[in-house]
Amino acid sequence: MTPALAAPAVPPTPAELATALPRAQLRGTGVLRFFGLRVYEARLWTSPGFQPDDYARQPFALELVYDRRLEGAAIAERSVAEMRRIGSFDEARAKRWLALMKQAFPDVAATDRLTGLSDGQGEVRFFHNGRETAQTVDADYARLFFGIWLAPQTSAPALRQALLGTGG
Repeated sequence: MTPALAAPAVPPTPAELATALPRAQLRGTGVLRFFGLRVYEARLWTSPGFQPDDYARQPFALELVYDRRLEGAAIAERSVAEMRRIGSFDEARAKRWLALMKQAFPDVAATDRLTGLSDGQGEVRFFHNGRETAQTVDADYARLFFGIWLAPQTSAPALRQALLGTGG
């Protein structure tokens, strides 16, 4: 007899989503690699009925579970560069958003979690291992930041497909 293959374990819903996204379901997961090395596993948590083409106007959370040590400032700077792929913005916004992300993203080590929670109306809250680190209300920022992973212009289309569960 051939043993049955066990379904992959669904990770627990992050505690920080309990109030803001009470019906959260894991929509998809994917791994970001850089030169073949795992950087993080991304997990997209959504409510039932989530529409990928209109991600910026719906509540959801993006959780990143890191596989290696990275400096928070480097994460913030890379985020601004990736946001520019999604849409244009002026230097004043870039500086304001970089300052926000430097506050939001501390240095991370393997197994650390960074979670971004969007309410679909422009409010974004960030968490490090479940502890809130920063928040803002800025619909343009929310659309461009989460667009790093969810917009068609992403630099990681396979990761986007894995998160959205749209296949390849």
